[in-house]
Amino acid sequence: MSLFAMGFLLVILQPSTGQFPRACANTQSLLRKECCPPWAGDGSPCGELSSRGSCQNILLSQAPLGPQFPFSGVDDREDWPSVFYNRTCKCEGNFMGFNCGECKFGFSGLNCSERRLGTRRNIFQLTTSEKDKFLAYLNLAKNTPSQDYVIATGTYTQMNNGSNPMFRNINVYDLFVWMHYYASRDTLLGGSNVWRDIDFAHEAPGFLPWHRVFLLMWEREIQKITGDENFTIPYWDWRDAEDCVVCTDEYMGGRHPTNPNLLSPASFFSSWQVRTGQGE
Repeated sequence: MSLFAMGFLLVILQPSTGQFPRACANTQSLLRKECCPPWAGDGSPCGELSSRGSCQNILLSQAPLGPQFPFSGVDDREDWPSVFYNRTCKCEGNFMGFNCGECKFGFSGLNCSERRLGTRRNIFQLTTSEKDKFLAYLNLAKNTPSQDYVIATGTYTQMNNGSNPMFRNINVYDLFVWMHYYASRDTLLGGSNVWRDIDFAHEAPGFLPWHRVFLLMWEREIQKITGDENFTIPYWDWRDAEDCVVCTDEYMGGRHPTNPNLLSPASFFSSWQVRTGQGE
């Protein structure tokens, strides 16, 4: 089994929907190695009093590591999230989230018992107003601080094993930029040494399901900040494309006329700041 493909699937598909819930990014949670925040509905950890979930030891894969990764025990992401937390919320029924406060994808309602079906559409089949709304939603996400999540700016060792939390705020859009980076970055071997031979987010069994859940989570966060429960991410069918037909100023941004490394100044996204792996 790869370094943390199974670990990511376990933490995302079962007990949690994010990397570092704000409620657990503190010394007490890190030293206790427990992330079981209360659900606001009843004030109990994981909504246990309302039978939404309970605080449980995390379940990790016991499959042996494959020979493609010879550095067991050196990266925070191995057996995720056990370096940071070994107890998290295990949600029941159709509940999910870091505190079991949300519904599983495809469900809604007070008890998460109502089925919801969203339909993703080809971006070129959107009306002008629908396309403009989509771009406006992206811009809102870029300028809205995440209320639920923060990002780590250091390793667990740099955090002095939890006694010195190193986290920072981030906007909703860049949260997912960071999550994708965090999953696929080089393996840290200590000091300035890294190992670049495998990208575990893209060269492992978790590639397809991880990215599918990643998009569902991103879609959910857009729905939350806009109040538009019917929002779905449009898609671009690029199978027969000979060029990037969405790379125009009308859609995702055209190329700058004099600098191919920049977006066109007429693009909706030309004023956005790039978020690097270091959170800058």
